[in-house]
Amino acid sequence: MTISAVRTHRVSAPLHTPFVTALRRTTTVDTLVVELVDTDGRSGFGEAPQVWQVTGASVGGAQACVRELLGPLLTGRDPDDLVARCAEVQRAVVGNEAAKAAVDVALHDLAARRLGVPLVRLLGGTTLRVPTDVTLAAGDAADLAAAARQRQADGFGVLKLKVGTDAAGDLDRVRAVRSAVGAGVRIRLDANQGWTPREAVRIIRGIEDAGLDVELVEQPVARWDLDGLAWVSDRVSVPILADEAVFGVRDLVEVIRRRAADLVNVKLAKCGGLQPARTLLELAAAHGLGTVVGSMMETQVGIGAAASLVGAYGTTAVADLDAAWWLAWTPVRGGLHYEGATVVLPDAPGLGISGLAEVKMQPRS
Repeated sequence: MTISAVRTHRVSAPLHTPFVTALRRTTTVDTLVVELVDTDGRSGFGEAPQVWQVTGASVGGAQACVRELLGPLLTGRDPDDLVARCAEVQRAVVGNEAAKAAVDVALHDLAARRLGVPLVRLLGGTTLRVPTDVTLAAGDAADLAAAARQRQADGFGVLKLKVGTDAAGDLDRVRAVRSAVGAGVRIRLDANQGWTPREAVRIIRGIEDAGLDVELVEQPVARWDLDGLAWVSDRVSVPILADEAVFGVRDLVEVIRRRAADLVNVKLAKCGGLQPARTLLELAAAHGLGTVVGSMMETQVGIGAAASLVGAYGTTAVADLDAAWWLAWTPVRGGLHYEGATVVLPDAPGLGISGLAEVKMQPRS
C-alpha cells in the first residue's frame, strides 16, 4: 500500500469576531489543508495556517513547498512507515515549519485511519475530551470586561487576555477583566512580544501588588530577546511562558540553558508537526519546564491534531486550543466540536474528518 496522491486545498473562512493581538488583526482563517491519499482511497489531512507576523508562513509558500518538494517525496511511498516518512519530511527542506507540520499531521492522520483508531490512540492516549482556554482579543478595558463576562457565561473558566498593544493601559485592562469575572476564573496574559523588558516587569509587578491573580504571562518581550526574557522571569513571581521564542528543539535548549522562562507553548505550525512537538514536550518535562499546547488561527484539522497530542501527552497548564471556536462556519466536514470549554474529539479513525466543504474552498491539486 502506498501514497497515491498529495493534494492541497486553499481555505479561507470568516471569524465570528475579529481576532486582535499586539502583532496583527484578522477576520478570517487563511490556511492550506494538505490531503494524502493512499491506494485504498483513504485520506489523511493536515494544515498549514498562514501567519505572516508570527511564523512567516503563507498559504502560497506552503502550497509551493508541498507541491514542488514534499508531495513528490511522498508519492509512491509506504505511509505505514510513519517514523521514517516524518523524518524524511523534516530533512527535506529548511524552515517551512507550517508546510512540514501539515504533511506530518496528514501522515499521522492517515496512519490512524489505516489502523481504524482515533489519532489520540495512535499517539498513546485515550481521552477524547480536552479542556481549553478562550482568548479575549485586544481592546479597551470596557470591551474586554464585557467580552470576559460573555465568555464566562459561555462556560470558559480560563481566559487568555491579549495585551501588549498599549503598555500604559494594560494594568487597567487586567483589573477590569478581573473585576468583571470575579475570583473563580483563571486569567492568563499574552503580550505577543509587545512589551520591553522594563515595561513587562513594571506591569507584572503592578498586577502582583494589586492581587489580580494572573496565572501566567506569555511572551512578554521580543522573541529574539532571550536575555530580556530571562531578566523579566528573574524579577517577577508570575510564571513566564515562552511562545514565539521557541520554534524548535534548539530554541528550547537555549531557553532552558538561560533559565529564560517557566513554561513553553508548543505549536505544531511552529515546530513542524506532531513528531517534533512530542520531542519538545518531553524535553521540557525532563528539565522541569511547564507546558502548554497552543495553535495559530486554524480549522478543526490543526486543532484536532493538537488536541490529540494533549490527549496523549498532557500539559501542565490548560491547553490553548480555541481557534476553531472562532470560526463563523466550519470548512471541515466531521472532526472535533466544542462543548463549552472542552474540545471534543470524535470517536472515529484519525481526526474523524470526512472532507472539506467544497463550496467554501478553493482546491488545487
